[in-house]
Amino acid sequence: MARTSSKTRKTKETEIALTLSFDGQGLADVASGIPFLDHMLQLLVKQASFNLELKASGDLEVDLHHTVEDTGLVLGDAFSEALGEKENIQRYASASLPMDEALVMAAVDISGRPFLDYDVDLPREEIKGFNVDLVADFLQAFVSKAGITLHLRLLAGRNTHHIIEAVFKALGLVLGQAVTRNKQGIPSTKGVL
Repeated sequence: MARTSSKTRKTKETEIALTLSFDGQGLADVASGIPFLDHMLQLLVKQASFNLELKASGDLEVDLHHTVEDTGLVLGDAFSEALGEKENIQRYASASLPMDEALVMAAVDISGRPFLDYDVDLPREEIKGFNVDLVADFLQAFVSKAGITLHLRLLAGRNTHHIIEAVFKALGLVLGQAVTRNKQGIPSTKGVL
């Protein structure tokens, strides 16, 4: 059974079309109009071994926020749909991921309960026009629609780019592990997630 989802979102601020497949090869064809976001999504998908196609346009002349947040919302929605009934998945995963001097810990529970604990202080406010506060906005949007619990902690680091890269790689790694198939049905004593 294919674990894929295609989603679109059109507002007065953005238009996004996205296809996500869990059982992929880490291939990303992404064009959001925001090169830094595209790069981070490529890293996430590669570490997760997902496939992702994304075409987004937005009012970038106003701010990057609408496009970044709405991309998180659509990706989270597709993630939730691709999970289906959440049967036969690992559910939990955690990892500490290094990127040169940066070290980030990520832990996820595909619980059906959206929660983000983002404890990542970034030294710089901007990377080539990308306000780094948008990372937390993207993650909050993703978590809220995906219905997952996500903890991210910065354990070490001084280079903002390396830290954010470690965040997205760690996220991809734990998401890929958490959706790994197993044979235990619904991974909850409640019988539902």
